[in-house]
Amino acid sequence: MNFLHEFLHQEVPKSGKTMPAYYRRALFISEVILAAYFLVSVVLLRFAAGQWLWLPAVVLAATVACLLCIDRLGPRLNLLLYAAIIWVWLAWFVHRYGWGVGSPNILAPILSLAFFNIYEPPLGKIGYFLALVVFRVALFAYTLRHPVLGTLEHPVNLIFQVVNSVVPLLILAVNYVLFSSSIQASERLLTINNQELHKEAGTDPLTGLPNRRALLDVIEVYRRNNPDEQFGIAIADIDFFKKVNDTYGHNCGDYTLKELSRLFLEQSAGKYTVCRWGGEEFCFFLPGLNLDQAGAVMQDVHAAVRKMPLRFGEIDYSITITIGVEEYDFRSTTEAILDRADRKLYMGKVHGRDQVVI
Repeated sequence: MNFLHEFLHQEVPKSGKTMPAYYRRALFISEVILAAYFLVSVVLLRFAAGQWLWLPAVVLAATVACLLCIDRLGPRLNLLLYAAIIWVWLAWFVHRYGWGVGSPNILAPILSLAFFNIYEPPLGKIGYFLALVVFRVALFAYTLRHPVLGTLEHPVNLIFQVVNSVVPLLILAVNYVLFSSSIQASERLLTINNQELHKEAGTDPLTGLPNRRALLDVIEVYRRNNPDEQFGIAIADIDFFKKVNDTYGHNCGDYTLKELSRLFLEQSAGKYTVCRWGGEEFCFFLPGLNLDQAGAVMQDVHAAVRKMPLRFGEIDYSITITIGVEEYDFRSTTEAILDRADRKLYMGKVHGRDQVVI
């Protein structure tokens, strides 16, 4: 019953004279079809009765007036007038020609317009539903106690049967196409925006690599889905990076981080996922590899960094990195493995840098 609770407690925007484009299109097309329906009815009843009947002409004029004023009345008043026109028409038609011509079907589109009106409060929508039920039942009860004033002869009766079946279904089909298309478009846009936000939240803005949180998520998903699989973790740090910033400036430092990130991605070949761990540190996740295999991969990365030419403006320079590598022992937490890799990195820094500690 949660859906009912959510429906009854949904927030409703204040109603004005503006309305969503999709709702305006649905209302406009519905009223155009309704106007065409009344126009056909005027002609058919003129043929059947042998004279012009005033009420069909009145509801036709009222529908046209609603069409002309659609942007002035707002969604709620438009819907009320739309419903009032149909109720007046139906009461008159059933009183005159009875229940069996199928005219009560024309009530159905009112519900679609009421329930897709975002300005209509939940109790108002329920009110429309109950009002239609009561009106339909009362109208049927009336026909049981009162004889019809006239009958529609063939082929007018047949035409009305067809028209009264097709028109409500046509209006409903148009409404559902417009409403569902709008909802799907909104959901697509929301999904794309959420995906972009998720991507941005998990991406380092400078290098474009995943950030720490994103890589930890990747590791945890892997551990959960592959509890019996080995993996390696490596942490790399740029040697004397502060000297690069101090000597050539922070723009050169940013350039270095971006070029190094590009190299890491080129070297990955599906063997690892790399993220910017923070500052000048990078973390590598090597799924399915034991310590020796992960160490060999990181040796290749280390060698590629040493060979990487860097040119910032007129400055040619090079860098080296120190890497600590650790493997999953099927007991430790991710934090513990990262801590051991970090300690190996520290050992490499203490003992000369520019090396891979396995």
